[in-house]
Amino acid sequence: MGGNERTSASAATRKSAAALLTRRSPRSVRAAVLFLHGGKAHSRSTSRGWYPSPVRMRPFVRAVAAAVPDDDVLLAEVRYRVCGWNGHDADPVRDTRQALRELAALAEDVPVVLVGHSMGGRAALRAAVAPRVRAVLALAPWCPEGEPVAHLRGKDVIVLHGDRDRVTDAHASASFVSRARAAGARAELKIMAGGGHAMLRRSGHWHRTAASAVVGLLADANAIR
Repeated sequence: MGGNERTSASAATRKSAAALLTRRSPRSVRAAVLFLHGGKAHSRSTSRGWYPSPVRMRPFVRAVAAAVPDDDVLLAEVRYRVCGWNGHDADPVRDTRQALRELAALAEDVPVVLVGHSMGGRAALRAAVAPRVRAVLALAPWCPEGEPVAHLRGKDVIVLHGDRDRVTDAHASASFVSRARAAGARAELKIMAGGGHAMLRRSGHWHRTAASAVVGLLADANAIR
């Protein structure tokens, strides 16, 4: 196979790869939690599951799995095609929408909670425009000025942000939460004392806090079905 043929085959494989990477798939599903890892502002490099950003999210998946032992809550990760947000392309949002379509094939009409870190937090907040997404837990999210909030009306949004984050801005998260509330979202911000962007310092506290938040969001999501 020539170089161009190999490139075309590789691109076709990435295009057809599933966006939904299921971590727990019960026979009967009443709700789902999808996890979105971080990335870069600009990068067309192929995203790999062993890169630091997706690996960092795995303890959050395990923590939620332990806190939500029910056999009817599906847990999955969103598999990105590329590593970056990439301006107007908003690539991780496209991937999340595809993952939601794939989820619908497994469980047609169940409430979804999105859990995203950094770029994944921004993607989760954007993808919450989907009616089945009832809630978002954003971990140290990237919230540029002017991010849309109107679509969050009537939805639950929890933002956890470390006060020592030097990559994304806790003040920007506070501004986002304020605007989301004004738009009709049930939004709240929790500052994680001493927390940095990678959530490694006091990591257990991050994992437990996130898992507890997901338990509450799932309860609220199912109550309003």
